[in-house]
Amino acid sequence: MSRIAYVNGRYVPQRDASVNVEDRGYQFGDGIYEVVHLYNGRFIDEDRHLDRLERSLREIRLPMPLTRAALSTVLLEVARRNRVTEGLLYMQVTRGVARRDHPFPAKPVPPALVITVKRIPAYPASIENWGGAAITLPDLRWARRDIKSVNLLPNVLARQAAREQGAIEAILYEEATGTITEGAATSFWIVDASGAIRTRALSHAILPGCTRGALMAELKEAGIAWDERDYTLEDLKQAREAFITSATSFVKPILKIDGTPVGDGKPGPVTRQLFDIFARHVKGPARNAA
Repeated sequence: MSRIAYVNGRYVPQRDASVNVEDRGYQFGDGIYEVVHLYNGRFIDEDRHLDRLERSLREIRLPMPLTRAALSTVLLEVARRNRVTEGLLYMQVTRGVARRDHPFPAKPVPPALVITVKRIPAYPASIENWGGAAITLPDLRWARRDIKSVNLLPNVLARQAAREQGAIEAILYEEATGTITEGAATSFWIVDASGAIRTRALSHAILPGCTRGALMAELKEAGIAWDERDYTLEDLKQAREAFITSATSFVKPILKIDGTPVGDGKPGPVTRQLFDIFARHVKGPARNAA
């Protein structure tokens, strides 16, 4: 069965899907993207992702390509046409097609919208064999990391460096201070030397992760405290546990950083608890995509 993509109002075989060479996303990276997890035919945290999409579009002065209700319908239809019940829906909105010039088109053009879906394995049944290693790298990205821009070259290079060292993620830090920002494609958390769950507070320095926000809501419901406070490479060395969160990682333990085990090098009790809490969130009620 051919995969089906949505491209600017049309459902087309993905092998035939294309955009104009003068699309500003291709020419300038002038666009925004989102990824939504589909579990057992149900979207996970759809509202959080669409909220973030709208916010990112506002920040670059780009209108929504469709109404929110219409966009939700298209997401459902892409999943249905591809017969995918366990997967990731990718949506990208760019400023559209215009003669190549750095400023916005003098005469506004319709934003371009592309949506695809791919199958992924189901949520892991156990945290065992779910973790991985990470490396640390200076954060070389632009100053507005809170915008989910398609400009991802520094992230790509960081992830490639991680792969070449047998790691699954690169943990980024500010060179001047050694302060941790986030993962190249994930939110990053530690359980510090005192046992506190910590992650960086939201600002222009990090992306407002949807899984991060969903986990915080679950922790609040469970009465589990966390601390949004800066921490450094030195704090990282003393951490009892570390883990990442994202739409694809869920809650994933980081067992080794720069070749050194975190704690005893096994998933710790806090990460195990949070993995179980988020598993219940993923498997709970959500919108049907069948």
